Amino acid sequence: MTHRHLLTGHVLHFAGDPFAGPWQDAVQIDTDGAVLIADGRIVATGAAARVTGDDITHHDHSGRLICPGFIDAHAHYPQTAIIASWGKRLIDWLNTYTFPEEMRLADPAYARKTADTYLDLVLDHGTTSVASYCTIHPHSVTALFEAAETRGMAIVAGKTCMDRNAPDGLRDTAQSAYDDSKALLDHWHGTGRARYAITPRFSPTSTPDQLAALGALWSERPDALMQTHLSEQIDEIDWVRGLFPQARDYLDTYEQFGLLGARGLYGHAIHLTPREIDRLRDTGGALVHCPTSNTFIGSGLFDLMGLAGGGIPVGLATDTGGGSSFSMLRTMAAAYEIAQLRGVAVHAAQLLWLATAGSARALHRQDHIGTLAPGMDADICVLDLASTPAIAQRVDQARTIWDAVFPTLMMGDDRAVADVWVAGRQRMRP
Repeated sequence: MTHRHLLTGHVLHFAGDPFAGPWQDAVQIDTDGAVLIADGRIVATGAAARVTGDDITHHDHSGRLICPGFIDAHAHYPQTAIIASWGKRLIDWLNTYTFPEEMRLADPAYARKTADTYLDLVLDHGTTSVASYCTIHPHSVTALFEAAETRGMAIVAGKTCMDRNAPDGLRDTAQSAYDDSKALLDHWHGTGRARYAITPRFSPTSTPDQLAALGALWSERPDALMQTHLSEQIDEIDWVRGLFPQARDYLDTYEQFGLLGARGLYGHAIHLTPREIDRLRDTGGALVHCPTSNTFIGSGLFDLMGLAGGGIPVGLATDTGGGSSFSMLRTMAAAYEIAQLRGVAVHAAQLLWLATAGSARALHRQDHIGTLAPGMDADICVLDLASTPAIAQRVDQARTIWDAVFPTLMMGDDRAVADVWVAGRQRMRP
């Protein structure tokens, strides 16, 4: 007999995209909710989930928020050890911190250790899925996929490809980038919960030949994802303009090589031109908002409401380690703060959607993760809405359930994560 688990508490439900219309029509919280899981999937919610029997274990989360596991749509697991390093702009950051640390992952044992550390840290923060860049070393991809497989996590990852403007030891070639990426894609894409992303780091570190080779691979395997960076900083855009003088704009450096499409993930995308916005909307490419990184490295203020409200898919991400936190709660708070600087107050319902269903849609996994509904994979995060005295005293004044949820999004950390389920298995903290 299959053993079933019943979780009861406040349950978060999505009926649509809260950026496409009034959030009240798209997001609800059932304050007397229930989720029934079995065999790694959600089998029922609401009244239909409230069943009893000897084969059922009840997990009472009264007063807590039961939501989908958080989905981090853009991260660099090799940068785990250098998170929160002081005081650099993007190019200086890469040369001072990122590239030296990524060279350490030439050691397979160090890559495995970093992958294990990273995934345990994000699970502690309620993140059950990530899309991560690896290094140029193929074994760095294998290390992350194997670590995720051990934990049952749904992971997107890819070998980072760079054949110029990077130090010795971190450059491949156009041919090796194609060959290594194809071999990894063939092995991992669709294996269990793993999905592969073809991964040119960004235009400045790939020659036109390499971009063309990766575009060719994507045309051969259009079921794969493709992840890269776009228009993060003004000086970066100037650099790209000098390297690609014939390109109409930054996005065109990908488009002309076949690297623009509906399964593309474009991180940051802060300083977009009108043409770039139109092309992204036309092709269905997804943008990934990295708010803690955008402020920590001084990149700028992403136009969340304009882009997400304008029909472009948007996910949310920590951007470890340029981002300054492993926590999607802190990331939601930063997204709120950046939107305030642009004159808009993003609602808690919209923030939670971005960190779950929105990121799932960006990763083309919305049929499996990001929503608590029958048939979905049972990736679940349970939030204690009174995890610290500061949050608890604010919740005491709450007039609505949203008043009670919002302080945790603004002030919460891993202490707010009361329970985590991955593919229907409860994660026990060490």
